[in-house]
Amino acid sequence: MTKEELITLLEQEVKGLTSYLVSDDYNNACDDSSRETGWGFPVSGDFKIFWIKQRAKRHLFFYLFTESAHKFKFEQINLQHRFDHYKEIIKDMDISFVEIQESRPEEFAQVSSYKMFGHKIDAGFQYESQTGRDYTYDEDNEIIVTP
Repeated sequence: MTKEELITLLEQEVKGLTSYLVSDDYNNACDDSSRETGWGFPVSGDFKIFWIKQRAKRHLFFYLFTESAHKFKFEQINLQHRFDHYKEIIKDMDISFVEIQESRPEEFAQVSSYKMFGHKIDAGFQYESQTGRDYTYDEDNEIIVTP
């Protein structure tokens, strides 16, 4: 998915909020989500597309949140609930993102899962095959370490 496709999808999914957002907000949200996840555009794979879209939405909600922050009261009409709703949405989205990072670290580390485990260190016991002489503790004995 390219950045332009993501912007189109975001505009469709946040529907009524588009009147409060400008095109720069969508571009900035896409850039922020790309920096946050470490994935550059174009993004491929259902997992990456879903999470980059979720993080872009989160950034859009944060823009609306900060814009609503100064509008607690307007002519005795209390707008605190809108502010609280954005705050709760952002909080839930951040919790979900932390959970998915912990449960699927291989997606965010950009490494194969087999490379995430430790190294194998051999015991270092070595014997001469013909005589059976133990040279484990000789100074030139090197322990084999494999990733």
